[in-house]
Amino acid sequence: MPIPRLAKADLDRQLPDRETYEDKLKALQLKLLEIQEAYLRQGRKAVVALEGRDAAGKGSLIRRLSARLDPRYCKIWPIAAPTSAERGEHYLQRFWRRLPDRGGLAVFDRSWYGRVLVERVETLTPPADWRRAYREIVEFERMLVDDGVRVIKIFLHISPEEQLRRFEERMETPYKRWKLTPDDIRNRSRWDEYAIATDAMFEKTSSRHAPWNLVASDFKWWARIRGLEIIAKGLGDGIDLKPSPCDPELAKAIRKMVKKAKKGGRALKP
Repeated sequence: MPIPRLAKADLDRQLPDRETYEDKLKALQLKLLEIQEAYLRQGRKAVVALEGRDAAGKGSLIRRLSARLDPRYCKIWPIAAPTSAERGEHYLQRFWRRLPDRGGLAVFDRSWYGRVLVERVETLTPPADWRRAYREIVEFERMLVDDGVRVIKIFLHISPEEQLRRFEERMETPYKRWKLTPDDIRNRSRWDEYAIATDAMFEKTSSRHAPWNLVASDFKWWARIRGLEIIAKGLGDGIDLKPSPCDPELAKAIRKMVKKAKKGGRALKP
């Protein structure tokens, strides 16, 4: 798979209309539900790591991803700055603790890549440490894959013009204002530095076993559908999605109960 580059993202990609978007969304959400059921039956595990520019749509994608899934087996982990206790640990340790159990999916809203993005650009980590992190991250993901964990990585990219438009929309919409922080403004002022760090991240950590997927996100409908397509393909490739047959004795017992209820004149609600 080719290594992504921010400059090559086609930010004009979009869907033709809402009907197309809603039809694709419904089909993908059903597919993801089928995949989750297969993972539960087969004891599989998966991790989705989402990175991207501020206001690029990570939260929107996560909401569409998890909408029809059983939340007991789909954990969303919003990643912020490490706590004082976590700062005393190896930076990957807090992510080890959040890996999924058998049958589970863990979705990281920002991830271990903070080490080579925000910590690099904001000089929160010495250069020797974030440079070493490229190798550590590749090895971390290699261990996960070798242990049977599917690893899917998506970076949502938008133009500076679209980001500013979304900032303004959030400011003018009362229920969205909580999303705006001073960090958004500071990060925007270092746009080019983050672009350099992101391309370096792609080059050094996009591997055969855990490749990076770059999603153009200036148009929200396109980005959501494209992101869900990547996730569904990454989770579902090579997986037997046929539902398991019902246990014969269990089916017999339920049919007997249904027959008895109907004979007694009790209506069965749909």
